[in-house]
Amino acid sequence: MSNKLSITLTRSVIGRPEDQRVTVRTLGLKKLHQTVVHDDNAAIRGMINKVAHLVTVKEQ
Repeated sequence: MSNKLSITLTRSVIGRPEDQRVTVRTLGLKKLHQTVVHDDNAAIRGMINKVAHLVTVKEQ
């Protein structure tokens, strides 16, 4: 596994359940097409799995 993950919000959170909105916000994503970089660990992977339909992930 890589050390860093680049996570980009590619779909809107409008109309999504509140738990998914909170997960996207916890990842640090506020706007569409915004990209954040996080360490690759189990907690971040779990959050990505929860909102996988809203984000794209690239390993760095």
